[in-house]
Amino acid sequence: MSFDVAASAYDRFMGRYAAPLAPLFADLARVEPGQRVLDVGCGPGALTGVLVARLGEAHVAAVDPSPPFVAAARERFPTVDVREGVAESLPFADGEFEAAVAQLVVHFMSDPVRGLAEMARVTAPGGVVAACVWDHGTGRGPLAALTRSASRVADAPRQGHVPGANEGDLGSLFREAGLDAVEETALDITVSHATFEEWWEPYTHGVGPVGDFIRGLSDTQLEAVRQACAEDLGAGPIEISARAWAAVGTVGPG
Repeated sequence: MSFDVAASAYDRFMGRYAAPLAPLFADLARVEPGQRVLDVGCGPGALTGVLVARLGEAHVAAVDPSPPFVAAARERFPTVDVREGVAESLPFADGEFEAAVAQLVVHFMSDPVRGLAEMARVTAPGGVVAACVWDHGTGRGPLAALTRSASRVADAPRQGHVPGANEGDLGSLFREAGLDAVEETALDITVSHATFEEWWEPYTHGVGPVGDFIRGLSDTQLEAVRQACAEDLGAGPIEISARAWAAVGTVGPG
């Protein structure tokens, strides 16, 4: 699974859906002026930008394991403290933040409970930990349109088994990580694509599991997948509606 790609490729692939999700998620996390907030698994900065707009760069820090994404986030937000690292071992001190947030990250953590516990560790008592993951379990994530069509002609990847992808998963992980007052909800977005090509082209850049799937196809298989998608979606405009499961919890007194 590759996230060692150019930030622009991720922006076109998942950033187009992460961007409208970010304000809804920041609202859920109760982000407000005066807080210092950590963006865990920040990628090129879709959520980071929303946090900066609300809090100012001095009040935002971010971390991601992908060197190209860290470089892009540093370039886009020059005075934000952006570090390379993983959620399971965050390079920040205990209780350093009022909130730690992870947008579309938990299902990529090698150990989600440890990652969430680390987010709680760097958050001050009474502070907030929040996370969201696309609803891959019931096929309402933004990639579902591609995988449904592709599965008619190829062995397309399915992500319903990944952590957080089903209703109630995140809440269970939060409680296992020791978070208090856990609340769960769904966040819904809709993104319009003017043409089929605008929708299709970002999938060809090798980003994430779907990118690995596309790059592993022969030319003949790739054309068959493309044609299946075009038959199902039409020439455009195309509207993609997607749902993310989200959870928020508070850090106890220790």
